[in-house]
Amino acid sequence: MSDDEDIVFTRPTKTIHYGSLEDNERQRQQTNLLDDTADEKDQKAAFKELGQIHTSSEYFDLENEMSKDKAALLEEFERRKKARQINVSTDDVEVKKNLRQLNEPICLFGEGPAERRNRLRELLASLGENAIKEKIAEEEERKQLQKEQESTWYHEGPDSLRVARIWIANYSLPRAKKRLEAAKESLSVPSATKASRMVELQKRLQSLVPLCSQVGDVRPVSNCCFNADSSLLLTASWSGVCKLWTIPNCEPIQQFRGHGCQVGGVAFRKNVPRDAMNEVAMASGGADGMVKLWAFGNEESIADITGHMPHRVSRLAFHPSGRFLGTACYDSSWRLWDLEQKQEVLHQEGHAKAVHCISFQDDGSVCATGGLDAFGRVWDLRTGRCIMFLEGHLKAIFGVDFSPNGFQMATASDDDTCKIWDLRRRQPIYTIPAHTSLLSDVKYQKGSGDFLVTASYDHTAKGFI
Repeated sequence: MSDDEDIVFTRPTKTIHYGSLEDNERQRQQTNLLDDTADEKDQKAAFKELGQIHTSSEYFDLENEMSKDKAALLEEFERRKKARQINVSTDDVEVKKNLRQLNEPICLFGEGPAERRNRLRELLASLGENAIKEKIAEEEERKQLQKEQESTWYHEGPDSLRVARIWIANYSLPRAKKRLEAAKESLSVPSATKASRMVELQKRLQSLVPLCSQVGDVRPVSNCCFNADSSLLLTASWSGVCKLWTIPNCEPIQQFRGHGCQVGGVAFRKNVPRDAMNEVAMASGGADGMVKLWAFGNEESIADITGHMPHRVSRLAFHPSGRFLGTACYDSSWRLWDLEQKQEVLHQEGHAKAVHCISFQDDGSVCATGGLDAFGRVWDLRTGRCIMFLEGHLKAIFGVDFSPNGFQMATASDDDTCKIWDLRRRQPIYTIPAHTSLLSDVKYQKGSGDFLVTASYDHTAKGFI
């Protein structure tokens, strides 16, 4: 039997509709509406069986998203077009310099000069064609601001300051003249004589031995100083008590009680006889900012200076004339007090951090200060100007002292070094790697200044010619 014989052809039956077509259509629509209502009821019944289902009315706005994509694509086209129009130097050194100015790496791994130029062009297209100029302007502004912060501030002083400056000028000029005359006379001394003196001085220094030893206090002794003829020694302690000792017997002859905290610095006033009972002969400064003035034969202070409180007074020094007292304070300033006018005549700022030490030149015309900001400054007391900026130490300066020659000074620092400075050259002339720990102080020999002594936290004191 063939495949054609299996096929059976059927003729579709004709459907005959009676009546109006409009009625039939209306009936069909009603039937569909009833079916839809039944389906909705079935869905609601199913939802009730499943429980509460959260339905959101939010919808994804396809047109807005497509518009955003189009806007981003147009921006990218504009950026590329702008990048093609930016002129970039073909010098690879200049390109690296521009990248450095933009704080970008000057070279990436596997990057050649062409890729580097393209990267710079892309950066300028995104940051702006004037980005390099703006960066340079910002850097200049930052440097200018930093320079202004490091600059010295001058304030208008009282009338008493003018009186003090004139007095200091009249006092220092004759002394400077005598010092220069003595320096000219020393030039006539033969070099052989000078060499023999230095050899003898070296032998004396090498043969130094302890003269005496004494327990100074129940707490650490923070500072000490000799009077003009080295017959008396004044010590300061963390117990708040200052003591006066005889040399060389090391016998205490007087105690000064008045500080309620640690005493950081003491100083002798020159040309004060020991029988002057009501004249200021010594001064001390405490950690609470109190400065006390003492006299011989009196255990109570004859005057108190409270202008520094509550900031610490670390060091103080009398002017060579004895009329003025200089104090170094931890409020980043130092002050000059006139003992005759009995008032503060100068409150000088200039250091970025606390001022730790102060020293006067023997002429009395200038003074030097050192601070925890690792910088020192030399001040002209006659004009009030900072005439030299001591920049070179890496850490805080804890000691400063003038040489008797008038134009050299030494500074002791936390960076374990002692530097020698020349006022005439306005620069350091020598650096002494003195100790293995921080230097707490430095002093020149009084009178000739042939050697200096440094004290350190490595438990040693050293002398240098």
